[in-house]
Amino acid sequence: MSQKSVRQLIQFTNCRLVRDHRIVPDDLWVRDGKIINPEPVFFDERVKAHRRIDCGGAIIAPGYIDLQINGGYGVDFSHDTETIEAGVQKVATGLVKCGVTSFCPTLVTSPNDTYHTILPRMPHHIEGGAGILGVHAEGPFINPRKKGAHPENCIHTIDNGMETLRATYGSLDRIKIITLAPEQVMDASVINQLVDAGITVALGHSMATLGDGERAVEHGATLITHLFNAMLPFHHRDPGLVGLLASDAIPAGKTIYYGIISDGVHTHPAALRIAYRTHPLGLILVTDAISALGLKEGIHHIGQLPLEVKGGKAFIANTDTLCGSIAPMDECVRIFKRATDCSTVYAIEAATLHPALCLGIEHEKGTLDFGSDADFILLDDRLQLVSTWIAGICVHQQCSE
Repeated sequence: MSQKSVRQLIQFTNCRLVRDHRIVPDDLWVRDGKIINPEPVFFDERVKAHRRIDCGGAIIAPGYIDLQINGGYGVDFSHDTETIEAGVQKVATGLVKCGVTSFCPTLVTSPNDTYHTILPRMPHHIEGGAGILGVHAEGPFINPRKKGAHPENCIHTIDNGMETLRATYGSLDRIKIITLAPEQVMDASVINQLVDAGITVALGHSMATLGDGERAVEHGATLITHLFNAMLPFHHRDPGLVGLLASDAIPAGKTIYYGIISDGVHTHPAALRIAYRTHPLGLILVTDAISALGLKEGIHHIGQLPLEVKGGKAFIANTDTLCGSIAPMDECVRIFKRATDCSTVYAIEAATLHPALCLGIEHEKGTLDFGSDADFILLDDRLQLVSTWIAGICVHQQCSE
């Protein structure tokens, strides 16, 4: 696509926009890769649209944002260290077929050398692919008793503050989210330091009590990684990290966000409903997708461990331990809506606005507000994907059946 086409004034007509928590009939105007207010164009510039695109009555929504995805299409971000650039490109260009326009490549607990190799080589931009917001480092500072699919020999505690983190990861420059178990942090002030560095601190893979979680939140943690999975189950005397959804110790004006896997496997529909009804403002749909996303059944890899896909589920090979999802984001949105009977707008916002708010990027991503990046998707009324657009350019058009 030429630079001239990027600078064109494009008008999307015959559409309904997800805007201000509603679906409203309106046109969408795009120029220079941004969503714009058309009024100054009409009255000040006196310019008409260079292109008018009839959307056939489709819903236009912000592009989906996936904060936790381990790989896909045969690529494992934690395992394919020597080909990470090509691997990220393959996943980024595949994700647009699922309506994802931004994502955080996720690294599971790995040897230090893996972080030192991958992080400096993580691409910033993929032409025609979903945008890379930064890496989600899921580990290695987790509780071995809740390790899930993470290799136990690579798990650490944070026993020397930021020095431990730098020794583990090398540079923190490409990291956007770190999932840790608060009980693995010897000095909670390190959470403050990470937040000050622009990193979102998530709590997960943990045996933490509610009190442990509340103290971590007091120091700046704002996200819970895949709620219900790899944490203490809810108990009426100590609800653990799940209790943060209804805690009265959360500072005024602060929202606790939580990722939840709505793939029809990891989280029971009743659990989805409980989370949604308890704390709807913080709910974020994540895929936790693995390298087998988009692949046939068989043996694949996640991090340092082999996995097996069978019956539409992914397990650590030769065990019954779930290790990730193979459901794409657009399917997760549909499953969530069916399970909770939430509104269409809410289902969309759980995969767009909420993750953007969690990362503090809501002025660029996750909405169709004027000035936002023109990353959006067209959907039909069943929430089936019609097309995906990044910076105002169509990067995927769904084939008609």
